[in-house]
Amino acid sequence: MLEFVVGIVLFFGIHSIAIVVPDWRNDMVRRMGAVPWKAIYGLISIVGIVLLIKGYGDLRWASTALYSPPGWLRHAGMLLLLPVFPLLLATYLPGRISARAKHPMLLAVKIWALAHLLMNGRAVDLALFGAFLAWAVADRIAAKRRSSRPASAPALPATAVNDAVVVVGGLAIYVAFVLWLHTWLIGVPVVA
Repeated sequence: MLEFVVGIVLFFGIHSIAIVVPDWRNDMVRRMGAVPWKAIYGLISIVGIVLLIKGYGDLRWASTALYSPPGWLRHAGMLLLLPVFPLLLATYLPGRISARAKHPMLLAVKIWALAHLLMNGRAVDLALFGAFLAWAVADRIAAKRRSSRPASAPALPATAVNDAVVVVGGLAIYVAFVLWLHTWLIGVPVVA
């Protein structure tokens, strides 16, 4: 339980800096430099996600069941997950999809978390996926208010080819997750 809580605090703490103190990140980058800041940010994120995943894995089956989702909700959740990987790719491949989504990564996280909340009814699921959903909603609201960050790397040009890669590549990753990767990475088969 301690690993799970510390993981949530570290992971969402570092990812919530821009929500709570929007200018602090830019001040730290100016003072430390971009590379040291990103190294510290990345290290805290990795430690947080590793603890969070380990703690979740330890608690998954011992956690209290709050509700038992009906079978049809599993199918609805799987359908809801279809745009998640295309949206993640759209974060890095600008085109019409990324422009329409405005913040494709945050949208992907919100959809992913909601789908998993619908399909999983244990207390630890509510804590994990609820935290991701709440964070993504809060970050999206905060993103509307904060000034844009200076680009750390040149952006790719927005093209229709990027949109095609986003859709085809994202759906291919979705299929790979459904058939193999979810079982391999998470230990829970999607298709039984």
